[in-house]
Amino acid sequence: MLRAQIVGTGIDLPARIQASRELEPILGVPEGWIEAHTGVRQRRISDEPMHKMAARAVRQALGEGGPPDLLVNASLTPIQLIPDSSVFILQELGLDGRPSFSVHATCLSFVVGLQVAMSMVHGGLWRRVAVVSAEQGSVCRDFTQPESAALIGDGAGAAIIEPTPEGQSSALLAFDMATWPEGASHTELRGCGTRKHPNDPQTVASDNLFQMNGPSVYKMALRKVPPLIGGLLHRAGLSPSQVDLVVPHQASGPGMRAYRKLGFVTDQIVDILADHGNCISASVPMALALAEQQGRLKRGDTVLLMGTGAGLSVAGALLRW
Repeated sequence: MLRAQIVGTGIDLPARIQASRELEPILGVPEGWIEAHTGVRQRRISDEPMHKMAARAVRQALGEGGPPDLLVNASLTPIQLIPDSSVFILQELGLDGRPSFSVHATCLSFVVGLQVAMSMVHGGLWRRVAVVSAEQGSVCRDFTQPESAALIGDGAGAAIIEPTPEGQSSALLAFDMATWPEGASHTELRGCGTRKHPNDPQTVASDNLFQMNGPSVYKMALRKVPPLIGGLLHRAGLSPSQVDLVVPHQASGPGMRAYRKLGFVTDQIVDILADHGNCISASVPMALALAEQQGRLKRGDTVLLMGTGAGLSVAGALLRW
């Protein structure tokens, strides 16, 4: 158990809304196809790079408090390979001389970044850490793959981590993560690395776009997610009904519905997929921030952050809020 707590959350939503009916002619699918197949009614599309969204989300999460001692960028879509995207977020925030780095675990980056931040706060290394996920995944959509292109949206979410005061119960109760490389080919963006380098004449445009075999990811996740959730709850001595809020990665309509098969009821689940789509690593902190704004979170609540990512990876964090 790590004695650290989230003291503030923030969200940034791009102004431009792209309704599914606008996207359907681009994808060459019939009217109503996107919502029926993916559960997404609309998504936000950013005309700004991720560090602009990230900085606004961090400012909202900081509130009236002081600046962070450390900034952890937990995002997939970078500004460029070098320097690290956290540098550009610090620059946008007007912060100098503070440490920053990135945690990259694809769609699970925020959940993993939160565990990293809470470990350091619990250990006394830092007292105020900002963890932010900001994604401009819309620029990587492959419009020849309707199912995956229809899912992706843009946005940012952030959280501020501090030590838990004496006498309070806020903590990271349990964390777990597992990766099965047999699922590596199910979710890919092959370009931008040494395997498909931009200067390699064999690299083609589609190598720089997001590719996903949705049915394969879903089938594999159905096998891997339940045991991991069961293990987290067992370690904390809880049943599904004792979890106050489940905040999943907003992967897809079928993926969101699967949580109802695991013993959770609709009122426990934060579901923002229809209006925001799959915002990659930003999905979890965006959903968390919206839940807090809606009054669905209070101190002492038990909160499960859960999701899947490319790899195939599965991770979950059980919090006492």
